[in-house]
Amino acid sequence: MKAVIPVAGIGSRLRPHTHTQPKSLLPVADNTILGHIIDRLSEAGITDFVFIIGYLGEKIESYVKQKYPQLRAEFIVQEPREGLGHALWIARHTYENEPNVLIMLGDAIVDTDLQPILDAPYSVLGVKKVARPSLFGVTEVGMDEFVTKLVEKPKIPKSNFALVGLYKIANPKKLIESLEYIINEDLRTLGEYHLTDALMHMIKSGEKMVKWNVEQWFDCGRKDTLLEANALLLNRPHLRHINYSQQFPGCIIIPPVTIGAECTIINSVIGPNVAIGENTTITSSILSNSIIGSFSELRFAVMHDSIIGSDATFKGLSHSLNIGDSTEINFGQ
Repeated sequence: MKAVIPVAGIGSRLRPHTHTQPKSLLPVADNTILGHIIDRLSEAGITDFVFIIGYLGEKIESYVKQKYPQLRAEFIVQEPREGLGHALWIARHTYENEPNVLIMLGDAIVDTDLQPILDAPYSVLGVKKVARPSLFGVTEVGMDEFVTKLVEKPKIPKSNFALVGLYKIANPKKLIESLEYIINEDLRTLGEYHLTDALMHMIKSGEKMVKWNVEQWFDCGRKDTLLEANALLLNRPHLRHINYSQQFPGCIIIPPVTIGAECTIINSVIGPNVAIGENTTITSSILSNSIIGSFSELRFAVMHDSIIGSDATFKGLSHSLNIGDSTEINFGQ
């Protein structure tokens, strides 16, 4: 089966990090967002990939070719960028002759057993219950367990099953027909051509779809959700038990953490839930629940719930004090 991964978005909610880096290449735990996605699809046996690129797309193409040279990868440029439905329409020639196609958004990491989805006789929509369904595409299901309605960001949701960005389409030709319909009729939602509207047109045309409840879904589109994904992914068993103590004597390492190659860490407390890129130097610092990019330098930093990009430098304050009895010092407000 061929996988189509749209990664053309600007990632405005993650600025300033996305000024110089595509959102899908931001680090999370021991990999990038896109790397986690490719690894999961590759483990399911998928080797043919289509990447729909746009903003800083040359960085995504370079990353895939260098890190995953074994993949059969195609790169389609979406310009202008007019929504997910438009992206899939632009790339239609890459999957129009496939019996099935798997679509996975490039800013969401989904942990689930993909094999039942790939083997299903019907189109499958990955979903998860959420507290605020009005922020997402929402799925409604009938008594026969088939999807009856899909609505993009409804003002009054009638379901709390949100689409997580994982779709197995059992009839790619009908998808293309529905994409053509919404584009020709200029059917936009919030100013864009949405895949949700094309899928709803397929359902009205008789296509049967079922929902699949995913175990875990990491929406990496905002700082808080990116840090949450980082913490949860760091707690996977193969990362939770890595011991960095001998590698960084004189430091306190509180798992789970992951530290890239060629890092220098001196007199620091690292963790929990910290991911550090390669070739980064950290001196006399305390870090928790944070993501630190590669080739960065932190000195005298006390940070929590922070994201520091690559090639960044931060130097905090250090003090030499000689304090007598009955003294109070308060550097805060």
